[in-house]
Amino acid sequence: MTKKNEIECEKPQVRFITIDDEDAGQRIDNFLLKTLKGVPKSRIYRLLRKGEIRVNKKRTKPDYKMIAEDILRIAPIRVAERSEGVSPQLNVVANLEKQILFEDERLIVINKPSGMAVHGGSGLSFGLIEAMRALRPDARMLELVHRLDRDTSGCLVIAKKRSALRNLHEQLRNKTVQKFYHALVKGRWSPKLTRVTEGLKKNDLKSGERVVVVDNINGKEAETRFKVLQHYTDATLVRAFPVTGRTHQIRVHCQTKGHSIACDAKYGNDEFDKKVKKLGLKRLFLHAASIEFTHPLTEQRLKIEAPLEPSLEKLLKKLHKENP
Repeated sequence: MTKKNEIECEKPQVRFITIDDEDAGQRIDNFLLKTLKGVPKSRIYRLLRKGEIRVNKKRTKPDYKMIAEDILRIAPIRVAERSEGVSPQLNVVANLEKQILFEDERLIVINKPSGMAVHGGSGLSFGLIEAMRALRPDARMLELVHRLDRDTSGCLVIAKKRSALRNLHEQLRNKTVQKFYHALVKGRWSPKLTRVTEGLKKNDLKSGERVVVVDNINGKEAETRFKVLQHYTDATLVRAFPVTGRTHQIRVHCQTKGHSIACDAKYGNDEFDKKVKKLGLKRLFLHAASIEFTHPLTEQRLKIEAPLEPSLEKLLKKLHKENP
């Protein structure tokens, strides 16, 4: 093949895409950002504005919501290879493969490590979702179904299809998803304290840090249910079930009852934290131990459990158990 022919073969071609039920309902700009990987957002908007990208032969606006059987015509675009921004952390990305608890064609459930944000931003080049996209480069889409605080470990669900994302979001709205957390807290938690219903309000400090405070007048309604799993000397392992899903809900509900979670940098107790740090704890002891939901395709109830990381198991073995 001559050089001229090679160049001709490399020329980008006009693309036609027929929208299926999976992608119906999406804004066209969001769809194009995922489909045209490597094309800057500003260029996609320019192509839409100039009519280089059309729907059913007509010009369209970025906020157009596509419907099934729409035909997109995309003018020839040379797509640059895009760096996922995870090369310095390839070992972290590789280790995530070992943390996958469940995967099929609709979703992934992963045991998120503590200290890893669920997505990039706030000075972070990448988070778990960016790492998972690097780990599954052929996946048409990977989107977070819900979130976990950066320092919280455990079950996190990622959708691989838009229909699964919509289905699971509906289950979350209808409160048919059950998420159970394990937390090691300060002091002796009373078995009679099974429900905390303090309202919560977000506050942004001058430093830019966000904290959540109890506010039963202006705050949002919140409810967490608790069960004692094990009493220890000066500590209790509890199971927490957040009925609502407010920011830092479990952490603040524990703090307001005088039982701060071990090594909580925002809502912790210094004296208690010193004790557990001496025993080797280096992270927040809050773990999303299990999640239960209806599978979007099979409609069967699915319960996934995430084991505690070895450092947390090790700490519990060092504590002295007490009877209820």
